[in-house]
Amino acid sequence: MTVDSGPTTAIWNDPSYDLATRVDALVAAMTLDEKLAQLYGVWVGASADGGEVAPYQHEMEDPVDLDALLATGLGQLTRPFGTAPVDPALGALSLLRTQQRIVAANRFGIPALAHEECLAGFATWGATAYPVPLSWGATFDPPLIRRMAAAIGADMRRLGVHQGLAPVLDVVRDARWGRVEETVGEDPYLVGTVGTAYVQGLESAGVVATLKHFAGYSASRAGRNHAPVSMGPRERADVMLLPFEMAVRESGARSVMHAYTDTDGIPSAADGELLTGLLRDTWGFTGTVVADYFGIAFLHALHRVAGTWGEAAGAALAAGVDVELPTVKTFGAPLRAALAAGEVPEALVDRAVRRVLTQKAQLGLLDAGWDPVPPALHGVDLDDPEVVRGRVDLDAPANRALARQVAEEAIVLLRNDGTLPLAAPARIAVVGPQAESPTAVLGCYSFPVHVGPRHPETPIGIELPTLAQALRAEFPDSEVRVEPGASVDGPETDGFAAAVAAARDADVVIAVLGDRAGLFGRGTSGEGCDVESLALPGVQQQLLDALLDTGTPVVVTLVAGRPYALGRAVNEAAAIVQSFFPGEEGPSAIAGVLGGRVEPQGRLPVSVPRRPGVQPGTYLTARLGQVTDVSNLDPTPAYGFGHGLTYTRFEWSELTVDPAVVETDGEVRLAFTLRNAGERWGSEVVQLYAHDPVASVVQPVQRLIGYLRVPLEPGESCRVAVTVPADLFSFTGRDGRRVVEPGEVELRLAASSTDPRLVAAVDLRGPARHVDHTRRMHPRFMVTPGGAW
Repeated sequence: MTVDSGPTTAIWNDPSYDLATRVDALVAAMTLDEKLAQLYGVWVGASADGGEVAPYQHEMEDPVDLDALLATGLGQLTRPFGTAPVDPALGALSLLRTQQRIVAANRFGIPALAHEECLAGFATWGATAYPVPLSWGATFDPPLIRRMAAAIGADMRRLGVHQGLAPVLDVVRDARWGRVEETVGEDPYLVGTVGTAYVQGLESAGVVATLKHFAGYSASRAGRNHAPVSMGPRERADVMLLPFEMAVRESGARSVMHAYTDTDGIPSAADGELLTGLLRDTWGFTGTVVADYFGIAFLHALHRVAGTWGEAAGAALAAGVDVELPTVKTFGAPLRAALAAGEVPEALVDRAVRRVLTQKAQLGLLDAGWDPVPPALHGVDLDDPEVVRGRVDLDAPANRALARQVAEEAIVLLRNDGTLPLAAPARIAVVGPQAESPTAVLGCYSFPVHVGPRHPETPIGIELPTLAQALRAEFPDSEVRVEPGASVDGPETDGFAAAVAAARDADVVIAVLGDRAGLFGRGTSGEGCDVESLALPGVQQQLLDALLDTGTPVVVTLVAGRPYALGRAVNEAAAIVQSFFPGEEGPSAIAGVLGGRVEPQGRLPVSVPRRPGVQPGTYLTARLGQVTDVSNLDPTPAYGFGHGLTYTRFEWSELTVDPAVVETDGEVRLAFTLRNAGERWGSEVVQLYAHDPVASVVQPVQRLIGYLRVPLEPGESCRVAVTVPADLFSFTGRDGRRVVEPGEVELRLAASSTDPRLVAAVDLRGPARHVDHTRRMHPRFMVTPGGAW
């Protein structure tokens, strides 16, 4: 007699086995076509009535027969929520139905991994529109950005999304580039610390974070999107790679996206030294490398380093790209043909599919009994879409409170002659093209801007007060008159007369100037919206000059995606307030700063130029990149990196240095007293810069190596101590290795890159010492209340 013990669980479905054993067993059981199916995505859109998703037809992709594909499986679903406006709960139901279909269609029951954009919040209809990454940088507050990312990740995960395509770790090298708004700033240490915090938050919610764009994308010639990159290996290592190195080491990031660009003739998508040699073999990254959208096809279509789609697929696979996004183009039939012809070894497919399946196993997608029902739909009658509709709120009060805090900390006060905060003026003239636009505060990857324009019949989905409305609420006893004066980028000056008349009749002018986010030339900031110079778009500078001529105090209020030269306003405006697309709570935050309800706390993550035509240039430059007597061009900024005023004042004093002589493998301890000498609460950002007067290769005049936000009550003081490892003076030497060299160096404790407060001279002694990716990357700060030490 035999006893039927029931069906056995396959090894790959049994979480009691280790990951490698499970994945190896599954790969061994798969056909080549089943392996290939795990290496690409399909771009889809959720159904508005909760039915299955439908393939999205894009001008750059061929139509997809989903039924034909699903028999062998599917690696990813591209942007099921972020393609068209859909009620979030019904979108989750649609994704659920599609996952059930995918699991049923392939013989191993493997679900797809769903990914979405999340550069300024979960990019779907009805979700909170947070400030853009450039505002994250302006906060100089990684713990806050970690909390924000955790909230974004939690919203994504509860709807069934597994991967987020953020953060952008590109370092700004030329502010004419349209995607500056998506970056954290122009300093690699700031980008690395804030970006790492974002990854930690997203990953803490169970969402795979994707570091992008690896590497050098933001350094394209003349700031043109996708243009070639002219960069030497030392600049690449010390500027562009540092944030990725930090995030891989410290954040637990599980995915990396290659860049579109080529550096010195090698496209990132085909750069094995970058994607495998450095990323995996040296840094130890074990996750997946995904293609930027259409990036593998661009090896053939644009870079022309591959003669066919199959050659492009083989080159990317060999370099270390594991997943083709957004849809199947080269990793399908072209790669299959190249494999059959012996042009691509199947071992490369096995390598990539192991990485993909390992990640799916980590997410629980291979476990027996995997439940496709996302947390948001547990306990809901899924047979009735109308019961499902409206059950998910992606813009809850807690989200908005967090968005408000980020916006408030990110607003930078550049100039103030004492006019701010405003003391309830009787008449306020609000002049500017974006004063009454609800989307003026949103970046190009926020859903209402990124997708909304294609669906004008659909409401925005979130509450978006205009800045004019916020000002009326902030100043209820003031008469507020609004005049656009001009459009954002048009040549017309017909509105100048009304704007000037309103200004002359007012006690103060709030000039709302800046950008309109968009895509590929449909905006003045955003992907594909590169500019020739950093002059304000359209006729906004002429409008600003006309307002200054009235003699009425002008408070310039910038809502933009990049820094702009402001001409006469740098010296003549009563005040200048800079915000970088501060999100849905931005209008209230800006109004609060103008009225004094909110203390200005932001610091510039990018320098503000004095002249519009001096790009490319950042504060992170060598001596010959600054003003010299051998060129008539002066690149000195109007406001340097790290600059930001408050409504109080801080005193820095009593610096101690211990010891003044340090071994090249040692550390130095600095301490000083910081005091709020004003009458209001305030937050100072202590910035630590390294200056190396003499080195074996040309160095930036200074570079940020640490910072700390220190809040103090009026009259309160504290002792700030910082321990600085000699590793932080390292740079890439002539032989391509990172080195700490002996010699005299300076540590500058500063309020900005242009405002050093205390300077410590340090003598590094001993032999030159080589360090690697295991070196110490951060100083250690300690704050003791009351000034005691």
